[in-house]
Amino acid sequence: MKYMYTYDLMESVRNTNQWLGATARAFAAYPALAATSNPMVEWLGAWGEVTERTFSRMVAKPDWGIPSVQTGDGKDHIVQVQKVIERPFGDLVHFKVAGRKPMKRRVLLVAPMSGHYATLLRKTVMSLLPDCEVYTTDWHNARDIPVSEGKFDVEDYTLYLVDFMKHLGSDINVIAVCQPVPLTLAATAYLAELDPKAQPKTLTLIGGPVDPSAAPTEVTDFGHSVTMGQLEQTMIQRVGFKYAGVGRKVYPGLLQL
Repeated sequence: MKYMYTYDLMESVRNTNQWLGATARAFAAYPALAATSNPMVEWLGAWGEVTERTFSRMVAKPDWGIPSVQTGDGKDHIVQVQKVIERPFGDLVHFKVAGRKPMKRRVLLVAPMSGHYATLLRKTVMSLLPDCEVYTTDWHNARDIPVSEGKFDVEDYTLYLVDFMKHLGSDINVIAVCQPVPLTLAATAYLAELDPKAQPKTLTLIGGPVDPSAAPTEVTDFGHSVTMGQLEQTMIQRVGFKYAGVGRKVYPGLLQL
């Protein structure tokens, strides 16, 4: 129970900071203050905007908001986000360009799920769309998934990727960005043993810790200074009573930020 109370306390902290940011931004935008030349007003407004946005972005998932795509015919085509596979903890989605023939080059973007949503890769998707059929992993927020749906750990994450790759076929080009890099590598290796013919055509790993000791950072040093037991006691919490995933063990996104 103590972990649930901690989660609710953190949620209260998040709500308070979001409210403080919104209040500061509204105060700085008051028309009467425009007559002054005090830079403190602008600083207060900027602080309020950043604070409100930072602490509110974990509440609701942002929309993909991908504009129309211009193709070889010189016309703008709208982009439809379609679910290809639906799973409790994440979906495989396809960005279908309306009115365009399917492209030969197909790309699967494996998005991070550490403290933010897959929409973090919006610009990457937009850059690939003119030349590729783009798919991505759209992970769900664990706090909103009932405990009855079961666990979702490193093994489950890897098996999700294996299923997505098998569904898309061996002509898929897989790109993993940041946090999912080692798990995507593991999924590809497992698939090579399980069903070699279903291996992806290419595998691109960007900015991920395949071998953290090869280029040590402060994060690496931190990992060497604590034990897994210490991390479990200090980082893992249970979702509070406000969300559908009440009681589920999670690593809160607010701690990641």
